[in-house]
Amino acid sequence: AGTAETTTSDPDDSAELAQPGEPETTGATEIPETTPAASQGFELPPNLRVVTQEWETDFTTSSIDLAELQVGIRTLDPRDAIPPIDQPSFETVEEADEWLQDDEPGLLVDIDDIVRFYPIRILHRHEIVNDQFGEVPVAVTYCPLCNTGIAFDRRVDGDVLRMGVSGLLRNSDLVMWDDATQSLWQQITGEAIVGDLTGTRLQPLSSAIVRWADFRDSNPDADVLGRDQGFGIAYGQNPYVGYSSRSAPIGGFFTAELDERFPALERVVAVTIDESATGYPFSTISESRVVNDEVGGVPVAIFWGAPSTTDALDSFQVADGQAIGTGVAFDPGVDGRRLTFDSPEVDVFIDNETGSSWTLQGLAVDGPLAGAELDLLPHRNEFWFAFAAFFPDADVHG
Repeated sequence: AGTAETTTSDPDDSAELAQPGEPETTGATEIPETTPAASQGFELPPNLRVVTQEWETDFTTSSIDLAELQVGIRTLDPRDAIPPIDQPSFETVEEADEWLQDDEPGLLVDIDDIVRFYPIRILHRHEIVNDQFGEVPVAVTYCPLCNTGIAFDRRVDGDVLRMGVSGLLRNSDLVMWDDATQSLWQQITGEAIVGDLTGTRLQPLSSAIVRWADFRDSNPDADVLGRDQGFGIAYGQNPYVGYSSRSAPIGGFFTAELDERFPALERVVAVTIDESATGYPFSTISESRVVNDEVGGVPVAIFWGAPSTTDALDSFQVADGQAIGTGVAFDPGVDGRRLTFDSPEVDVFIDNETGSSWTLQGLAVDGPLAGAELDLLPHRNEFWFAFAAFFPDADVHG
């Protein structure tokens, strides 16, 4: 992805993007039925020829039509023009509370009882953080143009990949690259779509977009991605001012037909389990605040709350964005029993089986189950246009 410094309400405009920087299985699984491109007489689409001259990517093997790839950063070789963070530095919650505002969002990542917070104000300047959780190498990723925040295990066949920002987009979504095979990866699905690893899918890990105040109060001993990452960036300003208020994504980066069932930039809690996907638009869940459901036969509980959570893609200062709330997906099983929930008031969730009271982050704070925790399910809070484009056959709540 890249940085839209200015945007307009015209759904067909195409901004030239600049660098923002001044700016119980692990690993990957194989996806069947990938399609090798013809190797004889093969030619790249014109928009890719110049920017990929230095690349060793095998473009003759892909699972997509290469014409769907758009150049998001106009430079001779756009790879890592938006620089990933490869050696992340962290602060304590107490230190981070001096500069993070209560209502601003970040990506909570929880792996093997290690919990960290990655402020969106930093992620939308780098899009990828190559990190390590104990023995698990992790890519923490965020695409501002789709609002997709996802963490992946970056191991493939025993090798650890370093993930980068390719500078290419598909349906406005970040296309990543790895430095081992130079394959291209679709961020929203974690699937390698071009190159030697075509057909491989990275394992998604537990993460959620949450409000800083909620994370701080629930995880006082956790680590927070710090504001000094060695790039000299004064994090806090939004390089995508007004983007989330548009009626459509940037036309030059999204060439698919818009699904008009919901506004294009409405946020959706997106849950994908195996080959099944369900979307829960904020407009359909913000009133009841709870959905008890199943995705691919797997029980899920969707909580919506923290209504003051700011939109990181709205105002010039991330902390000043409009209030939009957030949605979180959980496995509702506790000690072998499936729980179902109601929400009698904002940010209060009561299970019907024991009457215990739960927080938006899945912690039981009162009742027979006090102290129990729900496990996060991998999910995303992406824009509707992106969900509908990549999961056209998905179920949609409401």
